[in-house]
Amino acid sequence: MREAQGKNEMKTLKEIIRKYIGYVSLIFVAIILVVIGRIEILNEQKRACDDSLQAFHQIEQKLEQNQKELEEIRQEYTQTCLHNAEAIAYMLQDNPDVMNNRQELEKIAEFMEVDEIHIFDTSGCIVLGTCPEYYGYTFDSGEQMRFFKPMLEDKSLKLVQEITPNTAESKMMQYSAVWSKNGEFILQVGMEPVRVMKAMEKNELSYIFFYLRVDPAANYYAVDQESGNIVGTTDLPSVGKKLEDIGLSIADIPSENTGFHCHINGTGSFCVFRKIGTIYVGRVIPDSVIYQRLPANMILLVLGLLLIVIILSSAMMWCMNRYVINGIYSVNKKLYRIAKGNLDEVVDVQSCVEFSELSSYINEMVKSLLANSEKMSYVLGKTNMYIGVYEYNKNMKKVRFTEYIPRIFLLNEEESKRLSEDDKEFQKFIEKVRENPVAGEQGTYKLGEEDHYVKLEEISEENGIFGVAIDVTEEITRRKKIEVERDIDSLTGLYNRRGLDVQLSRLFGEPEKLGYCAMVMVDADGLKIINDTYGHEKGDVYLKKIGEMINTFETGKSVAARQGGDEFVLFLYQYEREEDLFEAFKVLDFIRQHCLAYLGEQLRVPLSFSFGYSLAKGELGYQEMLKEADERMYENKRERKAQKKHS
Repeated sequence: MREAQGKNEMKTLKEIIRKYIGYVSLIFVAIILVVIGRIEILNEQKRACDDSLQAFHQIEQKLEQNQKELEEIRQEYTQTCLHNAEAIAYMLQDNPDVMNNRQELEKIAEFMEVDEIHIFDTSGCIVLGTCPEYYGYTFDSGEQMRFFKPMLEDKSLKLVQEITPNTAESKMMQYSAVWSKNGEFILQVGMEPVRVMKAMEKNELSYIFFYLRVDPAANYYAVDQESGNIVGTTDLPSVGKKLEDIGLSIADIPSENTGFHCHINGTGSFCVFRKIGTIYVGRVIPDSVIYQRLPANMILLVLGLLLIVIILSSAMMWCMNRYVINGIYSVNKKLYRIAKGNLDEVVDVQSCVEFSELSSYINEMVKSLLANSEKMSYVLGKTNMYIGVYEYNKNMKKVRFTEYIPRIFLLNEEESKRLSEDDKEFQKFIEKVRENPVAGEQGTYKLGEEDHYVKLEEISEENGIFGVAIDVTEEITRRKKIEVERDIDSLTGLYNRRGLDVQLSRLFGEPEKLGYCAMVMVDADGLKIINDTYGHEKGDVYLKKIGEMINTFETGKSVAARQGGDEFVLFLYQYEREEDLFEAFKVLDFIRQHCLAYLGEQLRVPLSFSFGYSLAKGELGYQEMLKEADERMYENKRERKAQKKHS
């Protein structure tokens, strides 16, 4: 009777399961359609974004290639312009009668492939040349002419002007000017930069749009960032319009290179824009093009899902009846026997959820015991140091830590109690400790202003954090002391040769941050005389005074070192202008001319030294600069000795 009742209940359960499987299947199909449809839309948008970014990359490459070509042509044009000026000046100086013959000057201009020849007198006025209409123009006749005015002060100058509109006709020209060798006139030539202008045209985005292989279904737009004007596009009727005229604005363009939908000229479109310089470059694709494959894909998806649902529903019902219902009946029989006292009955762990969960709990307990064993092994392995352990998890608010934790983190009793009672506060404290990492020491941090160092290691567990803190103050302090003794000169307190090499290697590792820099070699004059006259002790004082002198420059922008013996090195960097470095050299020169070194009571000697320098802006290595500065220093020493001998 009980079995018959069970069969009736199974039949009813099967009907309920079939009913709910049908509901779940329909919901499942609907969700899948929505998700897959959304994914398909996002994939199409991503594909459009990727294609757009690839096109933008091609445009940027083309711009870079054109810019490189333009720079090469400009340099070539500049050199040619200057060489032509020098050659013509030489010819005219050699044959001055030609200067008064305009026809001959025009022949020279044609031969040298220049467009204009102008001859200035020593006051800067055009007196002769191939263009009589320019006679009387001076270096003060316009902004373009004033570029060459410094030549009146310095006859060694050879100037080449950038391409610019000339003063008389506002015609794009490139001019160069040189003095004649005898200094009697200035020769200026002008050349029309035809090739340069053509190369500049290639940098126009409209030119690039039409000469790159682009998708004909998409339109490309180049929009000025400031004005919002369309400066180039494959949609010719839109050239010169405002971006708002086609249904978009600058504010609609996202800061990142992501796509967005809008209506362009009344058509729903997907747009991707990228900023290149001061121009926004955009690729616009109609929605009908980007989503043209979506309907067919969705129909195939619906048919496939329906087929899968029918097959899975049938399989699930068969499996449910054979394995789940029969399995539950089998487990109930075994549980019934256990309830009756048959404690030797074994329930297969794979046959029911209850035993599976119980096994899971047992496994977790075993894992926890193993983990605790590993933690203890880890802690016991740390010897000869103050070691602290802390632990907290999401199931408790308090933090458990060992007795050394307060000492390691320099906590007083009140702070220790507060942190132990609130895991959030303890996490904030650890995060604050991590704000002061020690360079070159992984996982090591400095506490406050004191020379106290802590090494932290944390292990993320499923429910919380297990951490180990080690006091490494003694170890790091000892290591730093060794480094100081190794890199610092004991007499002057400056870097020694090794310390200098370490500092320069670090600075020259990032040459772009050096700015204008100078390497200065300083050699103490008369050290031997001081040693012989007053003793080596006074000689040491004299060297210390020179060391103090070169160590007075701005901290963070200078490195001072004693190279050895009586030689010192001063490296100045991160100067904004080269002129500022020359001001520093003037300070050095003033010191050696006017300052005295106090070697003791009533004993003063001139602070005398020779120095040489090397200037650069990150383009030289420090070894090259040291060599160049050393050569100039010895040259300065020889000059100073020669001056003393003559005086």
